[in-house]
Amino acid sequence: MELLSSLIADRNFQWAMTVIGIAAASNVACALVGSYLVLRRMSLLGDAIAHAVLPGIVLAYLFSGTLSLPALYTGAVLMGVFTAALAQIVHRIGGVSEDASMGVVYTSLFALGVVLIKFYAAYVDLDPDCVLSGLLELADDNVVVVAGVELPRALVTLVPVLVVNVGFVVIFWKELLVAAFDPAFATAAGFRAEILHYALMILVALTTVAAFEQVGSILVVAMLVAPAAAAHLLTPRLRTMILLGSFFGVVSAVGGFFLALWWDVNIAGAMTLVIGAIYCAAALFSPHHGIITRGMRLGTIRLRIAGEDILSTLFRHEETFGPQGMAWEEIKQRSGALWINRMALMWLQARGLVRWSGNNLILLPAGRGYARELIRAHRLWETYQVLELGRESARVHDSAERVEHFLAPALRKELESALGYVRSDPHGRHIPRAGEGTGQSTAKDPIEP
Repeated sequence: MELLSSLIADRNFQWAMTVIGIAAASNVACALVGSYLVLRRMSLLGDAIAHAVLPGIVLAYLFSGTLSLPALYTGAVLMGVFTAALAQIVHRIGGVSEDASMGVVYTSLFALGVVLIKFYAAYVDLDPDCVLSGLLELADDNVVVVAGVELPRALVTLVPVLVVNVGFVVIFWKELLVAAFDPAFATAAGFRAEILHYALMILVALTTVAAFEQVGSILVVAMLVAPAAAAHLLTPRLRTMILLGSFFGVVSAVGGFFLALWWDVNIAGAMTLVIGAIYCAAALFSPHHGIITRGMRLGTIRLRIAGEDILSTLFRHEETFGPQGMAWEEIKQRSGALWINRMALMWLQARGLVRWSGNNLILLPAGRGYARELIRAHRLWETYQVLELGRESARVHDSAERVEHFLAPALRKELESALGYVRSDPHGRHIPRAGEGTGQSTAKDPIEP
């Protein structure tokens, strides 16, 4: 307890917890609204609003003469809604694509904001570097008194926005769910999709201006897109996506803080780098969409197909010459001398499907049963094409060569029944029956996709 008490009383520990807490609150608030932007393919619009609120903040000060939060929020919200509306107007009237219209609008408005800051630098307490990268390092220096307790101003600003975002998502969960996936259906079902759209834009603007001073526009823009995009790669469910996106926001806050200390760089920039690394990891290793996992999955399929081609070649050779096996050189001439075939051969041997007998490769009982099902699928598909689709027998082999690897057991049975349990294919070759000659049950089919 004494160690814990001394740690809590330590000034550096308090500063670290303050910085991480502010960043986490900002990141989670951004991830909540960003999830819907990503689902609706409006990420660029979120970036546009995040940049365009800058001139709204400056203009709010110029008209109100104060840096009070209500005035800044009002200016940011109005500019955010104006940005969304202006992008739609440019898209519809200007005849340019939607992404191009958003690109033109937000870059122009952001540039206007930077110019206004520079022009009124003597009167506006805003700095371009602060706008871009924030002042997380000085978060505990700017405090306000709430109920007699000194609290960081950033937390007092960000926590209410986070609560509003959470409340909005919880209260309008059903409406947002429908509108996110099918706005037209949402409107037909009685939900005001357009009102939900502008409500979401208002929340984006609120979240952006609340986070601007402390974390800067770089981190805000990153957190509006990257956590939700990374989560979207990992799960198809919206609830899980929002939770994962929020978790990634917290992880990037913690990881970015320690990375910034290690490298002695800007904290917001380091946090942005961490969330970028998280997204890259998701893009590479996502179970369904990852570049590496997809490549491994395709490689596995290619390896299986190469191995099955070897089994089919051995089976056909057995049909003609008996079970004495086949020389590897002859197999390579038929299957191609590719590196994948060498790997496929090792795969077949590891599964106990083939073995060497001198210089010849022969089928083991399990391999023979596997190959028989491949040949059955091949010849059934050839027969179906000729008898039911009216194709010429000379033109059906190539398609059957591809389909045999993916014809599910249920479909093979259905084809066999539809063809009247025909015994020969169009070329006069025998079509094996299910389980024929194996003495084994076919309940677990070896080539089921």
